[in-house]
Amino acid sequence: MGSTGLLLKVLFLAFLATVHPTTVDDNGYVMYCPCMGRFGNQADHFLGSLGFAKAINRTLVLPPWVEYRKAEPRSVQVPFDTYFQVAPLQAFHRVMTMENFMKNLAPSLWPPAERISFCYTERMGLDGSTGHGCNAKSGNPFGSFWDTFDIDFVESEFFGPKLHYDIHHGENMASKWNERYPAEKWPVLAFTGAPAVFPVQRENLDLHRYLKWSTKYENDAKQFIREALPRGAFIGIHLRNGIDWVRACEHVKESSNLFSSPQCLGYRNEHGQLTGEMCMPMRDTIVRQLKRRIKLHREANPDNPIRAVFVASDSNHMLVELNEALKRMDVVVVRHPDGNPHLDLAILGRSNHFIGNCVSSYSAFVKRERDAVGFPSSFWAFPPEKPTSKSKGAGANHEEL
Repeated sequence: MGSTGLLLKVLFLAFLATVHPTTVDDNGYVMYCPCMGRFGNQADHFLGSLGFAKAINRTLVLPPWVEYRKAEPRSVQVPFDTYFQVAPLQAFHRVMTMENFMKNLAPSLWPPAERISFCYTERMGLDGSTGHGCNAKSGNPFGSFWDTFDIDFVESEFFGPKLHYDIHHGENMASKWNERYPAEKWPVLAFTGAPAVFPVQRENLDLHRYLKWSTKYENDAKQFIREALPRGAFIGIHLRNGIDWVRACEHVKESSNLFSSPQCLGYRNEHGQLTGEMCMPMRDTIVRQLKRRIKLHREANPDNPIRAVFVASDSNHMLVELNEALKRMDVVVVRHPDGNPHLDLAILGRSNHFIGNCVSSYSAFVKRERDAVGFPSSFWAFPPEKPTSKSKGAGANHEEL
């Protein structure tokens, strides 16, 4: 389907959703709590859940994004369409927001007395007990997520071990789900966690092209680029270097794959082995790689050279160090003053080149978005540089972030 045809389909589906917002899907619904990790992990799980719902032909109820904020004792649920448009997803499969579902369909289709939670097997509660159920609301964010919509469960349903979420490799797995849970008897499959695996499966990577930023975030990103960056091309970089990441990278030595590392190493490490530098690049690695990328871009695009580097980080943006290192190249290094991670993502997606962290699911989000539109990306310390006599002797100056 061409771009014009896809746009017309999206607009038509959006129109139908407005005219018939309460039309019931006789094939049923998939609902879940995005209760594992922060945004990057939840985005991976979302793509898998979208693929799962498509495979078993049920409408996907779009959950709010679960966020953890300082001074908030429980998680905060942010409506899905705060960050992303709903209509483009309709071009792939039927979806509706959880707010819409609970307001317009749940009272009659999924009344309180019929709300059953789904899980693979018994899930232990915070007190150590199982209660022979899913304990779907035990702990944070589980309890706060379902409480946002006043949802309590009257029973639990175990679908393991015969059923699982991998509809790409399991033999007739989608058919088995529909045979065991026909929509006329089970209109809503409400999962304790996402019906997907982490990191996102290779088969679901392409689904990211249906995930489009909301008008607000798209416009805010454009405005920042237009007003805060010098005219010309810019590089976007992601520096993951908070204390929790330092601890996570300690596991590199015992892992062939860690978090989102398949995005550069391959799902079977067919592109190489994980190194500490890929997870936590040193300062001189970052500077050297940036300088090389700036020079390569200028050689290939002399009329549109790199004028800025935009930094997104969970901790140290390295603005002083990088500005000092790049000042002779007439390049300025900036960050967004608001520290909004979603806006940072939207800006990174529009850069002329992106350098991300091989292991980070946050970087993986940017990489998938850029792949969908053919924008170039690369990773810190990948592929690994061959050691030189100079670098071997400079170890004492290699200061980890």
